[in-house]
Amino acid sequence: MGKTKVYNDYFFDEPIFDLHDGGYKPLEVADVPEKPLNVPELLKPDKVEGNDVYYTLTAQEGETQILPGKKTKTWGYSASILGKTIVYKKGVHYHVHLVNKLPEVTTFHWHGLNVTGPIVDGGPHAPVYPGGSRDIDFTLDQQAQTDWLHAHPCPNTARQVWNGLAAAVVVTDDEEAKLPFPRNYGVDDIPVILQDRSYHDNQLDYKADYDMDGTLGKYALVNGTINGVFDVTTQRVRLRILNGSNRREWRLHFDDNHEFTQIASDGGTLPEPVHFTKLMLTCAERAEVIVDFGDKKPGDVVTLMTDNIPVMKFKIGEYKREDVELPEHMATIPTPKPTPGTQIVHTVMSGMDDQVRLDGKLFDMQRIDKKQKIGDTVIWDVTNTNDMDKGMIHPFHMHGNQFLVLSRNGKDVYPNEHGWKDVVGVNAGETVRLAVRFTKFGIYMYHCHILEHEDTGMMAQIEAYDPNKKHEFHLISMDEMMHPSK
Repeated sequence: MGKTKVYNDYFFDEPIFDLHDGGYKPLEVADVPEKPLNVPELLKPDKVEGNDVYYTLTAQEGETQILPGKKTKTWGYSASILGKTIVYKKGVHYHVHLVNKLPEVTTFHWHGLNVTGPIVDGGPHAPVYPGGSRDIDFTLDQQAQTDWLHAHPCPNTARQVWNGLAAAVVVTDDEEAKLPFPRNYGVDDIPVILQDRSYHDNQLDYKADYDMDGTLGKYALVNGTINGVFDVTTQRVRLRILNGSNRREWRLHFDDNHEFTQIASDGGTLPEPVHFTKLMLTCAERAEVIVDFGDKKPGDVVTLMTDNIPVMKFKIGEYKREDVELPEHMATIPTPKPTPGTQIVHTVMSGMDDQVRLDGKLFDMQRIDKKQKIGDTVIWDVTNTNDMDKGMIHPFHMHGNQFLVLSRNGKDVYPNEHGWKDVVGVNAGETVRLAVRFTKFGIYMYHCHILEHEDTGMMAQIEAYDPNKKHEFHLISMDEMMHPSK
């Protein structure tokens, strides 16, 4: 067996990293004491009846001790900030009671879940009004992966996520359970929700920090914690990393150049493990990585960095020696074959600031921009027309499916892009080719996942249709979503 290849490259085009942007706010190290990393607790079911599991999720206001002194007013899902982690298992039928205790309309979008749209998916057509609720149910039929729940009430998605509405979703299945991955939640398997925030007298002020090209914060937070420390009690730790920021790109590495192994991307287990010392995530991308601390001894500290700023620390404690080798082949990803007779779909992300457009248009909630038949595999070419020197990376996201990334400007994809994904960062001047297949009916959004860009209108809608079954959709307007008729 040859030597394992280790990648020491962020891969995306360096001249357009966010740190070169004129409005870029570099992260600062907060002069506050270290504190234990917040690991969100698991959401408990209301009841379990055979294969039916019932949950209640509440969007609520709260207060969170983020900085010393006054608590910060924050929003969360059944928690004061972010949310309790929701676990779904493949094959189980879920009933979710969604409650809104916020002072304004919100939605509950299941980013990465393969559920019907637009209502269960929870985009802007599924508003839940203050003091109101909505009930959804679905049978989960997708493989193990790390997804997330976030608000999606355009044009207020960015502000509501900034306030705290973002929770981890862990999908499990029997196949992934056979792989030698750490999976003891909170001990050797933890969410790492990366965000950046600024505080004004310890409070959030989205209007004060707003940037239409994507709002950036001063401090790095992991799971709502600044200067968080995680106590390592096992040799291997699985990190379910989510870029939950409005705009910021995270270029991750350890201060000692420690290697780590990516085992999964947005849509689940990769075909083979990929070994890195550096990893870059654009907005809403996920990466599951395993860090093996077998070369460390109790008392050692390893710091996760982004660029030159510490993000969180791993404090090594006593652990049992467990040298585990990952299989060279972890998951079989089929080679996509486009359905005969289908045409290549072209979509174009253009502009910056208030000039952002998708296919030259601004989002209209009552317009269907594209249609695709359920079950068809269709090639999509997604182009970012920004200038290659002064442009930016636009992360492209589709609701309602996981796609395969086939090429970048006709060349091979990045080493960790050979699995299922629902977000792909598209460099300026680049066309990324995707294989897209819907299995559920619905109206779904596709958009840039810089949250201010989608709120500004860099978003469109596709109908996934079944020619043998007609589905009627009432597409509300933005005005109706914000101000329902009494």
